[in-house]
Amino acid sequence: MRSLLDPGTRRETMARFGRLTPGTPAQWGRMDAPRMVAHLCDQMRHMLADAPVAPIPHWSRRVPFLSRIILYWVPWPKGKVEGPPEAFETPPGAREEDMRQLEGFVELFVATDPDATWPDHPIFGRMSRRDWGVFCWRHFDHHLRQFGA
Repeated sequence: MRSLLDPGTRRETMARFGRLTPGTPAQWGRMDAPRMVAHLCDQMRHMLADAPVAPIPHWSRRVPFLSRIILYWVPWPKGKVEGPPEAFETPPGAREEDMRQLEGFVELFVATDPDATWPDHPIFGRMSRRDWGVFCWRHFDHHLRQFGA
């Protein structure tokens, strides 16, 4: 499974953001491209324990092995899963600044002690560094595909 912890995957994923402009149209969903980048920054703030997020009541939290199946293998639906409200709080700013911030969060994640304690995901619950690396890649990839990048 691909992960933002892998240097090649990380470089390739971050390069895909270069294909986006503020006016790149979404192929599904309600976000525009600047809002999507701000959303990913909010998600990274949560993962880095800078912004707490309340758990979302979801059946997958009660069945941990199903959470892992969804996290690692099941294709993610387009526009069907609502994330936590905390992942949509920050308004978009200037594209260059938002991208610098996102890149900084990614580098901070990679540099964080692998034995650190990671926050629970609001839907998937307890997650390891490896789980977060996979989740971040899948989340970034999902939204990059949303904009055709």
